[in-house]
Amino acid sequence: MVRIVNYQKRKTEEGKEFFTLELQGGIEMVKSQQTGQFYVTARKVSIPSTFDEQTCISLVGTQLPGEVHKVACEPYDYVVKETGETITLTHKYEYAEEKAIDKKVEKSKSTIDEFMSDNPKNTSFSTNGQYAH
Repeated sequence: MVRIVNYQKRKTEEGKEFFTLELQGGIEMVKSQQTGQFYVTARKVSIPSTFDEQTCISLVGTQLPGEVHKVACEPYDYVVKETGETITLTHKYEYAEEKAIDKKVEKSKSTIDEFMSDNPKNTSFSTNGQYAH
């Protein structure tokens, strides 16, 4: 499950405003490559929407089926807001729908004749193919 945790107003290259929803997955433990210590984080992704601002506000807190996946991509520079440090990343996060449960239906190996052979003749629905009461 993911939760809508925020929204943002954005502009297209043509200047048209639209809103994105920020989705956050569950928490996970990550080990720092520099310190070797663990910290708790959550994967987040921003996806475009067709909603107005009031709808976006009302959707914050809503849970949706799916996950936020880490996906490899071409290297790009990212500035850490808190420190101003520029780092190179080779991944991004994407929302993925919850996979449909593969329900396998088991079929009976019995034939209709085998099924009906257990039914006494005088209690069958019809002996001549017509309904009579």
